[in-house]
Amino acid sequence: MSSSTRTQAGSEGPRDSVDRVVAGLARLHPDLDHSPVAVIQRLGRVRRILEAEIEAGFAEFGLTGPDYVALATLRLHESDGGVSQRYLMRELGLTSGTISVRVERLVGQGLVTRSPDPADRRNTLVALTAAGRDLFDRVTPAHLAVEDRLLAALDPEQRHALEDILRRLLLSFEGSVPDDESPRLGMTLAPAHVAVRMREAVGLPAYTGLLVREVEPGSRAEAAGIRTGDVLLRAGDRDLRSVTALYAALRAADEPGALHISFVRGVDARHETTLDPSPHPADPAAAPITDGGNGIHLI
Repeated sequence: MSSSTRTQAGSEGPRDSVDRVVAGLARLHPDLDHSPVAVIQRLGRVRRILEAEIEAGFAEFGLTGPDYVALATLRLHESDGGVSQRYLMRELGLTSGTISVRVERLVGQGLVTRSPDPADRRNTLVALTAAGRDLFDRVTPAHLAVEDRLLAALDPEQRHALEDILRRLLLSFEGSVPDDESPRLGMTLAPAHVAVRMREAVGLPAYTGLLVREVEPGSRAEAAGIRTGDVLLRAGDRDLRSVTALYAALRAADEPGALHISFVRGVDARHETTLDPSPHPADPAAAPITDGGNGIHLI
């Protein structure tokens, strides 16, 4: 079945503009799988529409989307004296020049103040003014109403399903944040799209799984015989296309103290092992789990 046929067969109701694009590409190259286009093009087109509507909502309050995100970050992390501008830069993923321009804009609007950091003369503290706090608290309900309206085509169950799918995709690019509920396995993992790219770059067959970038000495992963360079393919009955599947497998292990893992090593050598997620002597001394960033997961 061609990618265009699959796309139409799996849809409900009329075709959209991307269906037309996919069908055209399928006629030009019927030997290729165009299903990635069906996803990526829709994400891009939906994003452009959403951003335009959301920006229009912020404009009614004299703000832009980036302005609101900065105010929200300051509101969430308020403290005496303000929030470090360096922290804002890291939290928002901006360069020092860009964050300076953004803060200067908000200062000019009377929404934030900027003052020297008494603990570090090279740093600046940014704090909401009373006007900034009041504006944020007025904008937020209106903003949520706009977002709710934009999702009106989806019922609650569909919204939840979409949220879960997008979380899986975002985790594969950004990495995961700390999860205190899961045992620390002692691995640094790269997502599936990185595993495929890195293996192809050195002439190895592509496998869809989680690439082991590092194994901590004395960890559960080392005890199970997992090594750097292995690609984890399955955990329990779950394919490891994302780290979400690994977390789910850990929580749903059929046997207490045992999680069955299959992985590939080298060119195509298949291996099976068992990870023990029960309390581990190395746990208290393990390094703190932090956000890996750039799609890297510390688990």
